[in-house]
Amino acid sequence: MTTALQTLQQVFGYASFRDPQDTIIHHVTNGGHALVLMPTGGGKSLCYQIPALLRPGLTLVISPLIALMQDQVGALQRHGIPAACLNSTQGAAASQALLRQIGEGRLKLLYVSPERLSQPGFLALLQQWHRDIGLGLFAIDEAHCIAEWGHDFRPEYRQLCLLHQHFPQVPRIALTATADPQTREEIISQLRLQEGRQFISSFDRKNLGYCIHPKDNPWAQITSFLQHRHPHHSGILYCQSRRQVESMAQWLQHQGWPAVPYHAGLSMSLREAHQSGFLASSCTIMVATIAFGMGVDKPDVRFVIHLQSPKNLESYYQETGRAGRDGMPAEALLLFHRDDLAAQQSRLDHGHRSRERKDIEQRRLDALGAFCLGTGCRRQALLGYFGEAHSGYCGQCDRCNPAFQHWSGPRRRHHAVTFAPDHFTPAYRRTR
Repeated sequence: MTTALQTLQQVFGYASFRDPQDTIIHHVTNGGHALVLMPTGGGKSLCYQIPALLRPGLTLVISPLIALMQDQVGALQRHGIPAACLNSTQGAAASQALLRQIGEGRLKLLYVSPERLSQPGFLALLQQWHRDIGLGLFAIDEAHCIAEWGHDFRPEYRQLCLLHQHFPQVPRIALTATADPQTREEIISQLRLQEGRQFISSFDRKNLGYCIHPKDNPWAQITSFLQHRHPHHSGILYCQSRRQVESMAQWLQHQGWPAVPYHAGLSMSLREAHQSGFLASSCTIMVATIAFGMGVDKPDVRFVIHLQSPKNLESYYQETGRAGRDGMPAEALLLFHRDDLAAQQSRLDHGHRSRERKDIEQRRLDALGAFCLGTGCRRQALLGYFGEAHSGYCGQCDRCNPAFQHWSGPRRRHHAVTFAPDHFTPAYRRTR
């Protein structure tokens, strides 16, 4: 591992590896396949970037978002690493120039989308590069997108089995921060990683505190939370719809908070401007739909607020994990109302899905309901969902430490949302 450690120190500027980075890098550099589960901020990217530099040939990184590709390529280039991405925003001349670079062996990492990879013409290019310059490694980032019932499902990810079919000797590494046991099985099956090793780090984000609070006047509750807990910090506020994003961002701005909106309905230039401002600032509040966040490398996010319940606990873990990537204390606040779960239950009951998929989604919705309504430690419940044991007292959630509720203040019932306690009943307690 001397060469890998020298690369880590001289190229990336880190003194030592985190466990289990060194083991993963050694395994992949020597040609092994791997599935890597590592929490957000745990250093997943180094697990394929260092092998890419140590192995001969071109490493192909499959990534789901253009913004994520551009962010990682920019970081690599600042380290002096020849990396690039090939995507739909580039013109024909730029794409041809990049392809010439690759053909001449002047690139070490190329980022592409799964849609690009599955095109017949691109597969022919891969075969040509394999003959001429060699393919050193395939890295599948955000691999949970392959699970049909997952929270970020991308159908094109299921075409990535062609990597095994056409290039069985090229090592494949799949990486994600979030996957329950069933999603792991799906990743292994679809990517043909049965002969590879699994590296599963702890899901416990020890620096992250969890609070679930009854939602009765969200406007006042969010203001109180910001004033009492994070008056000068940067954070993310997730809303369910574009309309909510716009109204909440405008209201926070009117109250004097530095908030900006982000959703798929905004122009690309405006989204990029808001994201750049968020990344550069230590106090901007990003009000967004879940279209924002995947792969955004901002270490000093101090809080994540959910205005509605997430789709499932995988989504919740992924989204809250964007806080505290620097290892410093951070908080996740969920303003909970049973009607949010009732709406999800209604969509599930009336949706057109197979019985198998409905059963999977029902179990996940029941787990989310138990997490929100349970009386035990939030951390224990969350880790238990991912198959990891915890002692049951963390001191960093609203169940274990009353201080996590001290920001809320008195409730203003005249503005309250009406509770409907019986709207959500887990499937195992409900007659069909």
